[in-house]
Amino acid sequence: MVSRSPLLVLLRMPALLLAGLLAFGLTGACQAVGQPLAQPALGAPVAPAATPADEAVRIAPEAMPSAVAEALARGGEFEAQQQWADALSLYEDAVRLHPGEPQLQRRFEVARLHFGIERRYADASFLAAVQEMSPREASQLYGELLRKIDSHYVVTPDWDRIASRGAASVQLAVAKPAVRRHNGLRAAPTQVDRLQRDIRHALDARRPIRTAADAVGVQRDVARLAADRIGFSPVATTLEFTSASTCGLDTYSGFLTPDQLRDVYSQIEGNFVGLGVELKGDNGSLLILRVIPGSPAEAAGIADGDRIVAVNGQATTDLSTDDAAALLTGEEGSLVTVTVVSPSDRPEIQNPAGGNAAFNNTAAAARQRRLVSWAGQPAYSWAATVRRAHVDVPSLEDTRILDAQYGVAYVHVPVFQKATSRDLDAALWDLHSKGMRSLILDLRGNPGGLLTASVELADKFVSQGAIVSTRGRSNGEDFDYRAHRAGTWRVPLVVLIDGDSASASEIFAAAIRDNRRGTIVGARSYGKGSVQGIFPLGQSGAGIRLTTAKFYSPTGQPISKVGVSPDIVVRHATSVADGRATRVGFRGPGNGADAALDRAIEAAKQQMAMR
Repeated sequence: MVSRSPLLVLLRMPALLLAGLLAFGLTGACQAVGQPLAQPALGAPVAPAATPADEAVRIAPEAMPSAVAEALARGGEFEAQQQWADALSLYEDAVRLHPGEPQLQRRFEVARLHFGIERRYADASFLAAVQEMSPREASQLYGELLRKIDSHYVVTPDWDRIASRGAASVQLAVAKPAVRRHNGLRAAPTQVDRLQRDIRHALDARRPIRTAADAVGVQRDVARLAADRIGFSPVATTLEFTSASTCGLDTYSGFLTPDQLRDVYSQIEGNFVGLGVELKGDNGSLLILRVIPGSPAEAAGIADGDRIVAVNGQATTDLSTDDAAALLTGEEGSLVTVTVVSPSDRPEIQNPAGGNAAFNNTAAAARQRRLVSWAGQPAYSWAATVRRAHVDVPSLEDTRILDAQYGVAYVHVPVFQKATSRDLDAALWDLHSKGMRSLILDLRGNPGGLLTASVELADKFVSQGAIVSTRGRSNGEDFDYRAHRAGTWRVPLVVLIDGDSASASEIFAAAIRDNRRGTIVGARSYGKGSVQGIFPLGQSGAGIRLTTAKFYSPTGQPISKVGVSPDIVVRHATSVADGRATRVGFRGPGNGADAALDRAIEAAKQQMAMR
């Protein structure tokens, strides 16, 4: 067993969450810049002058690729409608497809600032901190965070960027309704405008900002200005600096409220209370990316690719993504009613005699299912009442023999958890007893997980040589993980990956590829090549997720922004697109239901033939 402290995780963290578990959701409401407000009431929105972080999108189509211009135009529409969840999701994808485009990166950062503020002010544990912390405790928390960054961050910190992002977050926060309401702000627009100008001047006066102490100086100046100009709590100001500063380091670093930190640990342990769905905000709905096997959602007939459009009668179009997701959470045993829109080509609809029995047999579905149109496509709307329950997230799914004649075994690994290595051992021996002669490990859609779990799984199949190396700014982050001959399985191996296979999945796939231990089938992986440490922060209950190192394949190749290329390419190996999941599982060789899996079976048979 490989062990390290702090806890090291390798997760691609897109704009998604597990209802009742993760708090990585996005929010979609924000006051429009420039909207007048004559007599501000308690908590009313204020329209500030545009800040450096919130300038309007400016596009020169002739100066950039058409795809980039199109993404900026569409993102600008989302921003104008204050749909920050959709804007962030769009910019996240666009930045990945078009790295090095400064306007895309800038809008991505603006969207992160907006949703970060609104997410925090929908988080009960963060609101409690704003109310209960003393200014001294908040300052100590910020100082501790800066020391963690200084000691552990993967590269030398850009203290000017860290301080500037904290200041920008305060500039945006004081204009947001939830922030004003919670902090009792009644400042007029002119007062807010003056504060924002003074914050910019204070930031400039402190430059050059070269050290953590300089960043603390900016935080103190801004806290004093915000308190003097509009009565904004020094604790709230300091917590904005604390929260926003870490998110500005890179895409994967971030501040974790006490509730979010507990959720991260629950994810790693693989258990929580909720519905058991992985989802993201999409076009005013909650798109179901994955339903956990054995969960209350599965029992209710909800499936991958469905959309939740209302929760307890409240339309999701009227709620931020965080607010909608919050309605899904609750105590064990409590009930929630959701309105679901399912694609009309769901197998259960095409073949009522088969498929998901709950979908066909629930009284609600039988009585209320009606044909509707979603995004111009036919779909069915139906309601389900779901009882929240304790959910154990399985570390393995769909373990079976696919082809008894050739002994082709199959295991889907959805995420790398603490129990994954142990559970795979048990599964392999069970499959061996059933005649396994080759193995397909399906890592499609696997966002990553624990570094140690991915190393341990690779060690089961690689008998000697390197598995992965990590390199950070300090020698304490430099590790070389190597295979051990004892306990190695020599079964022919095929690994399935796709564009959503990330981090720990990429470590495993690269180790298999570079050591020529098996065949990689599918599409190029995501390209997330960094390690994050989870650091609790003192007695606050909060924490940070901090990038501490980058990792490299056994041959020394970087994974970041490159990914792992398969030996056998299958386009569109799997994804959730246009509201539906396309990884449908194996339904027999050669029927085309899952082309990537068909190719993997062929590759497994070829490996056996070559022995």
